[in-house]
Amino acid sequence: MAYKIKELYYTLQGEGAHTGRPAVFCRFTGCNLWTGREEDRHKAICQFCDTDFWGMDGENGGQYSASALVEKAALLWGDMAKGKPYVVCTGGEPLLQLDEALIAEFQLAGFEVGVETNGTQASPAELDWVCVSPKAGAALVLKSGDELKLVFPQPTAMPELFEELDFTNFYIQPMDGPRQAENTLAAIDYCLKNPKWRLSIQTHKLLNIP
Repeated sequence: MAYKIKELYYTLQGEGAHTGRPAVFCRFTGCNLWTGREEDRHKAICQFCDTDFWGMDGENGGQYSASALVEKAALLWGDMAKGKPYVVCTGGEPLLQLDEALIAEFQLAGFEVGVETNGTQASPAELDWVCVSPKAGAALVLKSGDELKLVFPQPTAMPELFEELDFTNFYIQPMDGPRQAENTLAAIDYCLKNPKWRLSIQTHKLLNIP
């Protein structure tokens, strides 16, 4: 199988439970909630997406076999004996492409494999870390995992709808955009009143790193 990759790069995880952890980010092209084209944003299920996942023209983008993709990720990590190599499979929606064969290749090379998904697709059991970010208007299929990270606020996808699901960690992340400051204050207030939830900030944007 050929995997279509928008970009592949080494950085620090900026969000959620692994904030600050070195990781290779593998961004798959394509999503089932938006085409990725700005002219289609107004009719997308998720209209607040802040990620460019259209095409394969990003850093190290292209079509890869499983072995070639893992080899490139290992080169980006460097010395695979240092630390615990970690690859974050993201998108778009990575579970439209990520399969058991690729996960096995990553793990054989020594990577811990995480996924960041909108939760509308089934998840391979072999993954080491599953982070689900539900989107209003999209049916949630994946109702368990390591981390639920909810962009806030979404009027028809508020935290109380998800807090009984089978996740180890629950995060609220302020929605980016023109009301980010207001959304951040609201998220802080919600977490203080509902301590099951923790605040997730997009630290990579603050640090100006990928």
